[in-house]
Amino acid sequence: MEDAALLEAVAQQDQSAMAELFDRYSRLVYSISLRVLKEPSLAEDVMQEVLFQVWRSPGGFIAQRGSLGAWLSVVARNRSIDVLRRRAHQEPLEGLTVPEPRSMARSVEDELLMNEVRSAVMELPEEQLSSLQMAYFDGMTHTEIAERTGIPLGTVKTRIRTGLSAVRKVLQT
Repeated sequence: MEDAALLEAVAQQDQSAMAELFDRYSRLVYSISLRVLKEPSLAEDVMQEVLFQVWRSPGGFIAQRGSLGAWLSVVARNRSIDVLRRRAHQEPLEGLTVPEPRSMARSVEDELLMNEVRSAVMELPEEQLSSLQMAYFDGMTHTEIAERTGIPLGTVKTRIRTGLSAVRKVLQT
């Protein structure tokens, strides 16, 4: 089922469509969140929030602006950055519980996906690669990237969008 049809079914509160959307995109959202947050439990929380947002209001995605995967990636990144910012203002918690280790199969699947993403990202031109690294791996906003590099904001956004599009094409083949 195409993403647009899948979202239409989700808008009709079709739980099987939401399950398919979850199966299709949960690893991507989780991987991006984990990369930014570096804590599996927080990344899982962000993944659930992002996908629950789709369930509550599937009309938030506009197909003419890009792919569902790219949109979910941006939402996951932004939500993860929000979590980092909130945590920066809180005191460290004593006695945090350590999350249980994930299953070996899930770890292998995540590693395979990350290897594909890593390989696709490393094929990008340097200007796209550095912009993506600052945005997704360093948690910087587009404005912060533009200020740090001295590159116009529109150029930063274009490089990130073009890089994500190239990675998406590689992952879809």
